[in-house]
Amino acid sequence: MEFETLPGAADIIRAVNTTDTPLIADTRSALDLIGTARHLHGEVKLVVDKADVAEDFFDLKTGLAGEVLQKFVNYNLPLAIVGDFSGYTSKALRDFIYESNQGSAVFFVPDVETAAEKLGRVGL
Repeated sequence: MEFETLPGAADIIRAVNTTDTPLIADTRSALDLIGTARHLHGEVKLVVDKADVAEDFFDLKTGLAGEVLQKFVNYNLPLAIVGDFSGYTSKALRDFIYESNQGSAVFFVPDVETAAEKLGRVGL
């Protein structure tokens, strides 16, 4: 895993996956991502591509989304997940994404530019 700083946003970094496994596959990998980001970059906000999140995350019945996102909230690391979420038909997931986007901790956005805009409004 590597990180790149978003242009014009020194406190927003994007995780770049250099492996074939998701960066967020379970609670342990989420904690590893949080720890690595904090260790290397300090107080930042994080962008992760949807492709780097395990598909189980988007099945709310697994509980993975709640467990993982609670870690990001607990460690005060604002997160934007970037991708196309239109293919999900679950009303519960659509509601979850909507509610998340109304807050200031986790965002589900279509592109990096929107991620930077949303995260740029969040104070650390």
